[in-house]
Amino acid sequence: MRVDAVAMSKPFSESCVQNRAPIFAVLQPRLSDCEHLLEIGSGTGQHAVYFAAELPHLTWHTSDCAENHPGIMAWLRDAHLPNIEAPIALDVLQDPWPERPFDAVFSANTAHIMSTTAVEAMFSGVGRVLRSGAYFLLYGPFNYDGRFTSPSNQEFDARLREYDPAMGVRDVAWLTELAAAGAMSLAEDVEMPVNNRLLIWQKT
Repeated sequence: MRVDAVAMSKPFSESCVQNRAPIFAVLQPRLSDCEHLLEIGSGTGQHAVYFAAELPHLTWHTSDCAENHPGIMAWLRDAHLPNIEAPIALDVLQDPWPERPFDAVFSANTAHIMSTTAVEAMFSGVGRVLRSGAYFLLYGPFNYDGRFTSPSNQEFDARLREYDPAMGVRDVAWLTELAAAGAMSLAEDVEMPVNNRLLIWQKT
């Protein structure tokens, strides 16, 4: 599905347009049996609309902090998709998580802009709502053994930490420890364009 230029009242992220096709190529075969997917941090709503249109067999459950809901709803209203749900209020540090189990959880470009405490809370919550055998798919820039994968990621990390010392590009080893506490193990680590990765944890 092609998303054209948007009205001024609708939020827009150029990076969503740039990364949606590579992300979809990874998501599609891994979500073939998925019926209900939770997206953490739906942001503008662009990813949700694009992926839900391309994956009509599943129901895409959006979520984000309440202040981002109007923008998400603007995209959802224009898309008129029957398989996408209105956003759940989900600040991972304070809002209650959905009680229903999910067949998959997806999140893009969230871990590095969350505080360390929020990242811990996200992994803990995902471990609770994910069905056995299901995937947690996390997209973004990551470090390995304390090392940056590119100078641009190092510069990005410095800008984030200047804005908020609790933000920053996360190390895969630390995230794997958090995942293990939620009974998830790293199943795949997929290289993506522009020095990003798509990490796929599976609930054991």
